[in-house]
Amino acid sequence: MANRFLCSQLCSRGKIGLPAARLQTAPAGSQMKKQIWIGLVVLALASSLAAFYGYEKWSARTSPTRGALLAMMPSDASAVFFVDFAELRAAPFIAQLLAWAPKPQADPDYAQFMKDTGFDYERDLDRIGIAIFKNERHPTFLAVAEGRFDKLKISTYALKNGRSAMLEQKPLFVIPFNDNSEALSLLIARDDQFIITNDTFALDKLHNVMHSDASRREWHPQFERLAGTSIFAVIRQDAAAGSALAAQTPGGLRSPQLSGLLDQLQWITIAGKPENDHLRIVMEGECSAEIITRQLADLLNGVLVLAEAGLNDAKTRQQLDPAVRAAYLELLGTADVSKIDRGDTKSVRLTFEITPAFLESAHSLTPASPSPAPSKPLPGNAASARKGHT
Repeated sequence: MANRFLCSQLCSRGKIGLPAARLQTAPAGSQMKKQIWIGLVVLALASSLAAFYGYEKWSARTSPTRGALLAMMPSDASAVFFVDFAELRAAPFIAQLLAWAPKPQADPDYAQFMKDTGFDYERDLDRIGIAIFKNERHPTFLAVAEGRFDKLKISTYALKNGRSAMLEQKPLFVIPFNDNSEALSLLIARDDQFIITNDTFALDKLHNVMHSDASRREWHPQFERLAGTSIFAVIRQDAAAGSALAAQTPGGLRSPQLSGLLDQLQWITIAGKPENDHLRIVMEGECSAEIITRQLADLLNGVLVLAEAGLNDAKTRQQLDPAVRAAYLELLGTADVSKIDRGDTKSVRLTFEITPAFLESAHSLTPASPSPAPSKPLPGNAASARKGHT
C-alpha cells in the first residue's frame, strides 16, 4: 500500500540501542526482510497519515478507552496522530472512499505476515495513537495500537526474525533490518495492545508519562476539543509546520507569508469526521497574538477567492471537465474561514467538506506537475471579497 512507503520513510532512519542492563536477550532468529516489518509498522501508520485531519467540538465525548490511549502520548512529542479504525469502518463515506480508491497490488511479504499471524490491520486494528518526536539526527516515533491479535502467533513470528527481551515483565521483540544497522521494537503491553517504536528510549518516555501529569496538562485540552473526531493530528509549534510545508511545496506554489504565519502558531490541529456520505474537515491554528490569526484568516480568504476566480476563468472552463469543475466549486462552496477568541488564545478555523461528487471527479483527473510561476501577492481586499466570512 501507499502507506507502506510512508512508513518506510519514517521508520527506516531510527537506530536503536537497547540498554543491556534492562534486557535479557534470547538467541536471534533468522533475519527478516525490511518489507515484512514495514508491513507490521503499517499497523501503526496506516490510513494515510497525511490525508484527513482537523479540529471541531463535536458532541460525542472522549471514550474511556480512547482517553486512556491518548494519555499515553509523551508530553515532549512534536505531533500526535490518532485514528479510530472501528468508527471509520462503520462510516458510509469511508466505504465509498475504499470502493473508489485503486486497489494496490498485494505485497507478498505482508501477505505472508497475515498468513502467519492471522492479523489484518484493516479488519483487526481498532484504534491507534502515534507520537512523533523531532530529532536533529532522524525522526523517531512511538505508536500505541489496540485491537484483536493472537499474542502467541505474533511472538512466534517475531522470534523467527529478531530477538526477544523482557521490559518491566512484558515481552519485547527487537527486529533488525537494513543489514542489522536499524531496528524496530515491538512491546506487547496487553492482550489487546502493542507498542511499536524505532527508538528504544521512546519506551522510557512512555514509562515516564504514565507516572506524570505533565502530558495530560499540556495535551489534554487539545484532545478534549477533538472529542468525537475519528481521525486527527495535533502539531506543536516546535514541529515548525510552516518550514516543513515550504520544504515540500514546489517552488511556484510556495507562500513564504503562509509558512511564516504557520510557524508562529502554538498549535495546529487537523481532523476529519465522516458524516453520512461526506467527510467534514476542520483545520485550526491557535496562538496568543490576535494579529497573527487575523493575517492568517485574511490570507486563507484570499486563497479561496483566487481559487474560485480561477475556476470561473474562461480558459479554465474550456480546459477543465465540467463535472470536475463543478466538484471543485462545490468544495469551495462548503469552505468557511472564521476566527475564534478563547480569551488567552486566538484561533483561525478553516472548514470544508469532501463529497462523493468530489471523489468521482478525481477519476477524470490526470496528475501533472505544476509549472513554476512567479508568486502573485494576494489582493489587499481579498478577505472582504468573500462574503459571509469573518
